[in-house]
Amino acid sequence: MTVPPHHLPSSPPRLVVSDLDGTLLRSDGTVSDRTRAALAAAEEAGATVVFATGRPPRWMRPVAEQTGHRGIAVCSNGALVYDLHQEQVVQRFPLSPEIGRSVVGSIRAAIPGVSFGVESGDRFGHEETYVIDGDVASETYVGEISDLLGQPMVKLLVRHDTYHPDELLAKARKAAGHLVELTHSSEVGLLEISAQGISKATTLAALCDERGIDPAEVVAFGDMPNDLAMLAWAGTAFAMATAHPEVLAAVERRCPSNDEDGVAHVLESIYL
Repeated sequence: MTVPPHHLPSSPPRLVVSDLDGTLLRSDGTVSDRTRAALAAAEEAGATVVFATGRPPRWMRPVAEQTGHRGIAVCSNGALVYDLHQEQVVQRFPLSPEIGRSVVGSIRAAIPGVSFGVESGDRFGHEETYVIDGDVASETYVGEISDLLGQPMVKLLVRHDTYHPDELLAKARKAAGHLVELTHSSEVGLLEISAQGISKATTLAALCDERGIDPAEVVAFGDMPNDLAMLAWAGTAFAMATAHPEVLAAVERRCPSNDEDGVAHVLESIYL
């Protein structure tokens, strides 16, 4: 796939922001040499590189090591700003326990069979019925939902093993969309919930305001519904070739898939 010249920004963007899983990272979770070099070229040209992800901070060290990036990451879909050099959270936009309890009650009443997990950034707690992948089981703890909701959280997760994520999202938004931001970035029935008004886009917009960067000076890359707000906000946005149908419908520009180094392909065209 060749990126048409008219899809490239007229001048090199001052900020490059990329989602990670399904976008910058290959399917095996690695960063290619080509992508690493393209990110370095953007920074050498004066651009700021930011990673915007649904991942919590504790999953960021391998990414930082592979990319050589020691800047800022927007984690947990905008709920946290994480300094990769200091390895510490510098801003937090949590969901309150009171709202969390209302959301759990509303969704559980509307969608029987759901189970919930709570992400704090440092740890992940979940109900016994919430199924997790074995490779992250060591990072988690099991508890009653009343206990899990005892502290502000950066992300509330909802799981239902028989619903498609798009269908589950529609049902959950109908039940609780007036209280929080709901999205998904998975091929299974798993939803991600943030405080109302918080998304990758809102946190990125605040970072850009602090740096005097206009959205028109931003190029963004993404592939899933949790990237939609970010892609709509950025002056230049690219959907990965393998992106979710809703993303492909919303974003005109395309780049090759993550396994074909699509982000690097575009950055080379801009900065090299």
